[in-house]
Amino acid sequence: MKTTIAKSFSLVLAAILLLTVSFSALAEESTSVAIDKEAFDALIASGPVADVDTIAASQWAAAVKEAGVLRVGGTRTSFLFSQLDETDNGIRGFDAGLYQLLARYILGDETKFELTQVTSSTRESVLTSGQVDAVFATYSITPSRQEVISFAGPYYTSQQAVLVKAGNTEITGIDSLDDKIVATQSGSTGPSILAEYAPDAIVQEFEDDIQARTAVEQGRADAYVTDYTLILNSIVKNPGAYAIAGDVFGPVDPYGIGLPKDSDGVAFVNAFLQTIIEDGTWAKLWQISLGDRTGIDTAPEAPAVGE
Repeated sequence: MKTTIAKSFSLVLAAILLLTVSFSALAEESTSVAIDKEAFDALIASGPVADVDTIAASQWAAAVKEAGVLRVGGTRTSFLFSQLDETDNGIRGFDAGLYQLLARYILGDETKFELTQVTSSTRESVLTSGQVDAVFATYSITPSRQEVISFAGPYYTSQQAVLVKAGNTEITGIDSLDDKIVATQSGSTGPSILAEYAPDAIVQEFEDDIQARTAVEQGRADAYVTDYTLILNSIVKNPGAYAIAGDVFGPVDPYGIGLPKDSDGVAFVNAFLQTIIEDGTWAKLWQISLGDRTGIDTAPEAPAVGE
């Protein structure tokens, strides 16, 4: 009898602890800086629309036009880049804004898109299988990826950084990762970056960003090396949970828009990017999605498209 009572008490205590953690997580997220939905939606709805001849000149764009929908590979959990809002089912952020602007550019309607969720390890396969028309997913342009797909862009640049649990003072940057368990995403540039900059780290690869961060939170990994912008995304979404150890490092990381190999969609999408850079839409989208939420008052200069 006593054993049964003890087990019941343990289950109740575990449930209370679980609820406490859940409420704490909700409280943290509620303090994060939400996107200005009205400003975002208004900007996308005012985006440019291509003329008939421009679309007809591209086999890729003409196929999207005929299908009546832009099939996108992307995410719904990237707070600054592509986050689902369950209150209205809107997806907002810098990447989300770009593909919605592209849908408007081709189809005259920014809502005419279908999203297939991807991870770092599935981004190429959804393109090579013809499941999507384009991938927008903080997608680094690399030579190995260019062997199987093509990229438009770049539309943004970043570098690498080290994420640790808040309060961790032992890890001070990339040079302090020797013999540490370091999480990274499989299929990302993280493993090769760690091999070059922290060859004595003990690397653990995870399927996605959430799993890698959870490993750090639970103490199963000492740090997480990934793109600085993704780390900033996590810090903004979960204030007080994480910290950046040291400075950014590594080569400049250009983000591109994944397209089928040798598709003429590259030229079309590059022209679209150049259009929204020149008319100021790119900078406004960056400010709404990232700048206003991270305390940065001025948008950076857009990267040179096609270089």
